[in-house]
Amino acid sequence: MITTTDDSARTEHSSMSKKLILLMSLACGMAVANLYYNQPLLADMGRTFHATAHQVSNIAMFTQIGYAVGMFIFVPMGDMKERRLLIASLLMAVTISLIGIATAQNLLWINLASFAVGVTTVVPQIILPLAAQLAAPVERGKVIGNIMGGLFIGILLARTVSGLIGGSLGWRTMYWIAAAMMLALAIILQTFLPKSYPESRLSFAGLYKSIGHLIVTQPVLREASLIGAMLFGSFSIFWTSLSFFLEGEPYHYGSEVAGLFGLIGIVGVMGAPIVGRLADRFNAKTMVGLLIGICLFSYLFFGILGTSLWALFVGVVLLDLGVQGAQVSNQTRIYSLIPEARSRLNTVYMVSYFLGGSLGSTLSGYAWSWWKWQGVCVTGGIMIVIALIIWAAHRTKT
Repeated sequence: MITTTDDSARTEHSSMSKKLILLMSLACGMAVANLYYNQPLLADMGRTFHATAHQVSNIAMFTQIGYAVGMFIFVPMGDMKERRLLIASLLMAVTISLIGIATAQNLLWINLASFAVGVTTVVPQIILPLAAQLAAPVERGKVIGNIMGGLFIGILLARTVSGLIGGSLGWRTMYWIAAAMMLALAIILQTFLPKSYPESRLSFAGLYKSIGHLIVTQPVLREASLIGAMLFGSFSIFWTSLSFFLEGEPYHYGSEVAGLFGLIGIVGVMGAPIVGRLADRFNAKTMVGLLIGICLFSYLFFGILGTSLWALFVGVVLLDLGVQGAQVSNQTRIYSLIPEARSRLNTVYMVSYFLGGSLGSTLSGYAWSWWKWQGVCVTGGIMIVIALIIWAAHRTKT
């Protein structure tokens, strides 16, 4: 049930200022970066704790599982709680969790702290439904695309920044800096975000029960969630293994270079706002199918020509464009289903998305340990093919 207050009705149909969209984009990018600082640093972390590639890849896996758990616990609350206070509280909690990683003394400690970082780094998935609530319906896809562009740039720059800082100052320094940034962000958002109004009067029990009802009754939600899971799984497979691939034959690069690949991916991410505008004008389902094909094409570059640096560059651009563009199109689709349930719809989608990512991180560790780079490429390609099959099986859905 949507509240009937004048403020709530007004925010549902008014245009958002460019400054507010920029603030939300920066906040999403800064917050989501916490999930990805570890990827270029995994080889360095492994040396610190004397761990194998498979053991240290669990750090990324626990982070993504924690993110899925945090979304299930906290994101639905956005439909019934004031979002600004919820966002600031979670940012304070992630500050403490990041300090836990910075001070970790063994693998168990860092795995638990990484899980806690994932649980508390769900702020972007609370900001996105807030933006969908504040945006006018005719510009919702554009607003989501712009904010998702900031989020995607945060994902990619996280790898670049952590690779450079980790390579020069050590991986622990990166997490101390991240903790300071989250503390500052909590203060800024509490000050400048508009106060939101709940869109549902459900109880806590009713809220979480309704999530199951949405899964059962919304086929578009199920399809988008499964496709998102497979695509982000393929994304995680590549990025989790990249630092191990680059430090061996034929490259012999360190964490700094692995992180710099994030800058290359920004070229692909810049297409996210364009995809959002196209999703407003054309069939979003068709856009998803096209973007899945782009992801598959990227893995052909990785697998066939991966020993050439230029092929890795092209593949990164295509993979990031395909995965992030498909996410924008899918989220535009699901946000239009039931306006008063946007946070819960986003919960189902993003929990599935990051469970797929955690599966990809796990499979990446096994694939690299057993079959090295070719195994990584085959495994990632299979996940994309599964996404394509799901899309084709439901091609009549909007």
